[in-house]
Amino acid sequence: MIKIAEILPGTHTPLWNLVKQCGITYVVGMMDLTKGLDGGVEDKPWSYTSLLRLKNSYAGAGLELAVLESRPPMEQIKLALPGRDAQLEAVCDLIRNMGKVGIPVWCYEWMPIFNWMRTSLDTPARGGALATAFDYAAVAAEPPTEYGTVTEDQLWANLEYFLQRVVPVAEAAGVKLAMHPDDPPLSGIRGLGRIMRSVENFQRLIDLAPSPNNGVTLCQGNFTLMTPDVPSVIRSFGRQYKIFFVHLRDVRGVPSKFVETFHDEGQTDMLACMRAYAEIGFEGVLRPDHVPTMEGDSNADPAYSSIGRLFAIGYIKGLREAVYGKAAVE
Repeated sequence: MIKIAEILPGTHTPLWNLVKQCGITYVVGMMDLTKGLDGGVEDKPWSYTSLLRLKNSYAGAGLELAVLESRPPMEQIKLALPGRDAQLEAVCDLIRNMGKVGIPVWCYEWMPIFNWMRTSLDTPARGGALATAFDYAAVAAEPPTEYGTVTEDQLWANLEYFLQRVVPVAEAAGVKLAMHPDDPPLSGIRGLGRIMRSVENFQRLIDLAPSPNNGVTLCQGNFTLMTPDVPSVIRSFGRQYKIFFVHLRDVRGVPSKFVETFHDEGQTDMLACMRAYAEIGFEGVLRPDHVPTMEGDSNADPAYSSIGRLFAIGYIKGLREAVYGKAAVE
């Protein structure tokens, strides 16, 4: 049965207790960056010691670390710049140490320079909530970055180089590599190509490095911008055993212009998606992703309102019970 998790910081906050009060015991974690990136070997956020400390911190509160969703620096790898082999070795160290600690899934991405991008962080939403939104027209006239033009062909070549080096390490460590889509799934932005932006390109990723450890983070908010039939994508990748991790969120719009919504008001048939996960026998974790900021909460961390996340957890638990029955408990 699909498991529900929540992304939590590595040090205790009230959200830890709130999530547990909602019945959630699985965690998507982030590396401890409080000491920066320049310390000694054992102080690196991806060191064995740091990851073990992170896992034990959650475990001490009765929480199980199921996915790691942060990365060492990777820009030189993505862009084939000097220093990429050193960055690749750091990624390999991370994966080896995840295997030693027992963290089974690493969520990574292939967006050069820009990670997830929004042009508004306070778009009015239902009942006065504040939502994140993207409109390509707001950035279309901006000049290229200092890296100039980066083509999709270059990104594919650099991704293949990465996978050739990293996939064997992941196989040996027993860690699954779960590629997150480009967000937005749109190419190019300020001269930068973006390749993880279509269902066909995700299949190309899978075929580029055939391995039980090379797969997908199925972020529904992005995939619903790629296709009108997300359940069919779930079935297709699920039958190949390539879905390793799920982000459950929703939007209204198209890749060039959309707004993120509450989980119960977007354009995706969430119940049909949950049924598809049950049909393929997916037993990994999903987490609620971006949510509007609700009344009484701060918009200091847009898309990650604590109250909005609790609403999302309740909604997703209801979906799961509708599909799996009353036995659907953590």
